[in-house]
Amino acid sequence: MTNKTLPELVLKKREEKRLKQGHLWVYSNEVDTQKSPLKAFEAGQLVRVVSDQGKPLGTAYINPNQLICARLLTRQNKVVINETFFKKRFQAAQALRDMVYDQPYYRLVFGESDFLPGLVVDRFGDALVVQITTAGMEALKPMVMQVLENLYHPRVMLFRNDLPVREQEGLSLENDWAPGSEQPETVPMVENGATFEVPIVAGQKTGWFYDHRSARAQLQQWAKGKRVLDVFSYAGAWGIEAAVAGASDVTCVDASAKALDWVDRHGELNGVADRLTGIEGNAFDALKSLAAEGHKYDVVVIDPPAFIKRKKDLKEGTRAYQRLNELAIRLVEPGGLLVSASCSYHLSAQALLTLAQQAARQHDRQLQLLSPGHQSPDHPVHPAIQETDYLKSFFFRVTATV
Repeated sequence: MTNKTLPELVLKKREEKRLKQGHLWVYSNEVDTQKSPLKAFEAGQLVRVVSDQGKPLGTAYINPNQLICARLLTRQNKVVINETFFKKRFQAAQALRDMVYDQPYYRLVFGESDFLPGLVVDRFGDALVVQITTAGMEALKPMVMQVLENLYHPRVMLFRNDLPVREQEGLSLENDWAPGSEQPETVPMVENGATFEVPIVAGQKTGWFYDHRSARAQLQQWAKGKRVLDVFSYAGAWGIEAAVAGASDVTCVDASAKALDWVDRHGELNGVADRLTGIEGNAFDALKSLAAEGHKYDVVVIDPPAFIKRKKDLKEGTRAYQRLNELAIRLVEPGGLLVSASCSYHLSAQALLTLAQQAARQHDRQLQLLSPGHQSPDHPVHPAIQETDYLKSFFFRVTATV
């Protein structure tokens, strides 16, 4: 189907301004529903977006049942959404990763930031884990699968379709293997000199969190000879990489026994198992117990899940971050390092700085900010879409009040 034969989504007068500034989203209240009634479209359908004057603004896919009712795939009027389109997009994404990484372990596609809204692809060597979060990208899945196959010839290609956001789009939550794919539980991966077996089936999201890779590399510069506490450790990325960099001992805290089993396995793979201790339990309770027992650490890393998933969670979630930082600071040896992270988009970097400082004052401690951390380059930020800039971490030196 050529762009000229696509149904038109007509915007209200002057509502095209955001798209002209680089945004990729069309909100339902920006649509002229007299000229293009939303009920006339099917979820996942390709549409030609035009201004109220009929000026072409690009090609998008639509879901008339969502607040973000359309997501732009291209601004070029002559570009057709076909396998050639996806090939060029994937090659452009690959070129960015090739600039930064010398091994094939990274997020290959990061949704809107790689101009492919609704699509995430993580690469683990010859294994690809794909997440599709929108009805529009789901409709294009056969093209996505075929082009990935043509470009990478993966041994493994898993579509992790268990994200709750898919339900909002009217999509199933069943994981799906590409035809002919091997179906392993884990796949090998190397990051910052450490070796891991990524649990792509049973793990969280795609099985791994590449977004903190750069911050973990920075921690390695300070880890040698240090006692490290890794809270919300999951499979042990922070802790294992610190141990590989020479940390004297590492304690990993996670509520999941399975996650701690993965930590143990990764300790064995990297020859650091004798320096690892696992604590299974609620992070807040574990931190209280460690403090009551008089434990102190040279480095404490707190990398929690998103406490603020929606704007309405801001107040309660902020209190959780505040409490977590207060508990963590109590465990840092004077002159030691606190790494405080957040993946909540709705908690700004400045807000995290402020609450960390308040937490320090609560315990008569002083913070010195050594380095801010940001999401790794394989998670580029789309300048017009603030939501793509979600990750933050801060490396603080913790001292007694001067």
